[in-house]
Amino acid sequence: MAARAITALFDDYEEAAKAVDRIEAEGVPHADIAIVASNEGERHLGRLPPVASASRQESDAADGAGAGATVGTVLGGGAGLLAGLGLLAIPGVGPVVAAGWLVAAVTGAGIGAAAGGLLGALTGAGLSQSDAETYAEGVRRGGTLVTVRAEDDRADRVMSLLRKSGSIDLDERAQGWRAQGWTGGTVGAAASTVHDVASSDPLVPGTEPRPATDPETAPPTRLPPGGIR
Repeated sequence: MAARAITALFDDYEEAAKAVDRIEAEGVPHADIAIVASNEGERHLGRLPPVASASRQESDAADGAGAGATVGTVLGGGAGLLAGLGLLAIPGVGPVVAAGWLVAAVTGAGIGAAAGGLLGALTGAGLSQSDAETYAEGVRRGGTLVTVRAEDDRADRVMSLLRKSGSIDLDERAQGWRAQGWTGGTVGAAASTVHDVASSDPLVPGTEPRPATDPETAPPTRLPPGGIR
């Protein structure tokens, strides 16, 4: 059964956190969920577990020099994804708090040369370059990204939970950014929420590359812009 990387952006961290809780309540393992939230001004420092807060004394995530602090914390958690929240500094995005499987790609932990910041992590998970740029810009501007690896039989439910939890219309937001002078992404791109990554994603265990012409490999699925608040 193919796995999909389902990605959404939130203005409000609390809404994103509730979405994570609801998705976990549906039986999706927290190992298949990731969250990345802007920590500009250390706005989320109080949300970190004690071990991550202590690590703040040793590694300043606000310097933007590279992905760094508390990697051991953010790669895995105890009782749920948010219990593993930790500090990172992502080039081009800035300081964030993050947890989950996407962090391995951001930092390069455990996957060799796959590190490439948030943009590289998202394209590695199956998003197009333009979609990845837009999501990364959303985090840079203060948003919270949630991405979930879900099997086909759970994908629709995960999408519904992300919508109901308050995920934004990414296409509409990107148009507003372009009006302000942002030049990233692709003009007129549809809101990108679901991408089938089973055919080639190295981050999805148990999958093997398939030829692009394989009729069993579904193309990326997109949610219409009107489907997100």
